[in-house]
Amino acid sequence: MAQGGGSSNRILVPQARAAMDQFKMEAAREVGVTLQNGYNGDLTTRQAGSIGGQMVKKMIQSYEQQLSGQGPMA
Repeated sequence: MAQGGGSSNRILVPQARAAMDQFKMEAAREVGVTLQNGYNGDLTTRQAGSIGGQMVKKMIQSYEQQLSGQGPMA
């Protein structure tokens, strides 16, 4: 658990921010949640969890494809 104030959710590679934002928007669309650019504090916990879960699911799928030699290596 993060200690102190502020968010522990930070982009480790700042150059990837735009791509991650796009990825989040795509995941939200796939689970039927409408996101706004900027503040989305009005989302329910369930909606936010659905988006995060979809993102993780897609990342794992991509990694599995890379391991099996079926996807592009990044």
